[in-house]
Amino acid sequence: MREAPDSLLSLSGVHTHIGEYHILQGVDLEVPRGGITVLLGRNGAGKTTTLRTIMGLWKASQGRVVFAGQDIAGKATPDIARRGIAYVPESMAVFSDLTVRENLHLAAISGPMDTARLEWIFGFFPALKKFWNYPAGNLSGGQKQMVAIARAIVEQRQLLLVDEPTKGLAPAIVQNLIEAFRQVKENSTTILLVEQNFNFVRQLGDTVAVMDDGRIVHTGTMAELAADDALQQRLLGLSLAAHQ
Repeated sequence: MREAPDSLLSLSGVHTHIGEYHILQGVDLEVPRGGITVLLGRNGAGKTTTLRTIMGLWKASQGRVVFAGQDIAGKATPDIARRGIAYVPESMAVFSDLTVRENLHLAAISGPMDTARLEWIFGFFPALKKFWNYPAGNLSGGQKQMVAIARAIVEQRQLLLVDEPTKGLAPAIVQNLIEAFRQVKENSTTILLVEQNFNFVRQLGDTVAVMDDGRIVHTGTMAELAADDALQQRLLGLSLAAHQ
């Protein structure tokens, strides 16, 4: 499969093995430039493995991962990050012994943090300003998730890979996150999002891909999937209407 002209990221026939387990079994995925693509699927379908393979944390055993016209399969994770890709893992990865400020400072790979951008982030996550000089390890799970997301958006990126961002967040902060991601997209950042909160993704997603058993089994617009209960039941075994 060739990269579509409007795709920032393209996976073609990607296989990933983790030990003896064959997790990704020929993933074909197009992520349109400047949009939010939602990756859905049942637990164990391969969604997190897809993000980690793109980021180089797990190596593709076969296939191509093309980002901005360059094949990045097999590249080291730091090299992939320097190309303009940020990753927010499900595990809320933060440096526990460092302060919130130090966590964001390390993520600002291009230089000193921009004050205006920090104030923009604080508008969505006011707790980060309150706990700016606190060790990140002392924060609650939801606050650590805010730090992880802020690390990814502290600078302008070409692509964000985000895994389960709403986990542990209060409903009011989830609404802030929706607006944050919308503004990130408006500033020409493409987002590939894995999330189980269907009300969240239906408000954000432009396009959607559904995984099952290590393969993409459906692609289309989020609006089409959200409007088709029968398709949701067939692909996901549930109705999005039940999660509003």
